[in-house]
Amino acid sequence: MNPASEPIVVAIDGTSASGKSTNARLVARALSFVYVDTGAMYRTLAWYCLQKRIDVEDSKAVAAACRRWKTQLICVEGAVRLLVDGYYPEKEIRTPAVSDAVPKVARVPRVRTWMRQTQRACLRFGNLVMEGRDIGTNVFPETEFKFYLDAPLAEREQRRIADGVTENLQKRDRQDSERAAAPLMIPLGATIVNNGGQTPQQTSEWILAEVQRKLSERTARRART
Repeated sequence: MNPASEPIVVAIDGTSASGKSTNARLVARALSFVYVDTGAMYRTLAWYCLQKRIDVEDSKAVAAACRRWKTQLICVEGAVRLLVDGYYPEKEIRTPAVSDAVPKVARVPRVRTWMRQTQRACLRFGNLVMEGRDIGTNVFPETEFKFYLDAPLAEREQRRIADGVTENLQKRDRQDSERAAAPLMIPLGATIVNNGGQTPQQTSEWILAEVQRKLSERTARRART
């Protein structure tokens, strides 16, 4: 494929409640790119395992479930969804039980391999803004548009409370950072964005400015060649 015609991927990684989802949606909308929430994909698998009474502590059982479940990627109103048996469990994947199960299924190496392949397949929908915890390090390490979001723990906890969600963020950060398969870490070449005290509009506008700057630089480089 001609590099000039390849879809652009804006990778937004970061800690829990660092504003990844909100800012990724805002950036995708502003750029008219497709939004991909990879965390929702892991949550969908966690929900599926709970529904099927699969022990999420059993890595082999989780890996087997990931191999055999029937899924489909679709794009609805500019956002990618992972359907299971034709159904998207939009509300079900946001329960405390699923939040507790997600780190357990996400640490399974075969799950991460399956997710990486599925997430890279989202390129069929065009230019992407993809948010998660290993986009710039594992899913699309080749992209030049990498951002890593973070904020003080106390502020992130307040954001979760405001959303009506109870979650031990410190524990989740530790689990994500210490897992053997594709751990949470700052991608090589990523721009670090500490958005403590910022509104989503301020953060997204800053990211957009950086994306536009990089796009202009890319255009200039290609013009010279």
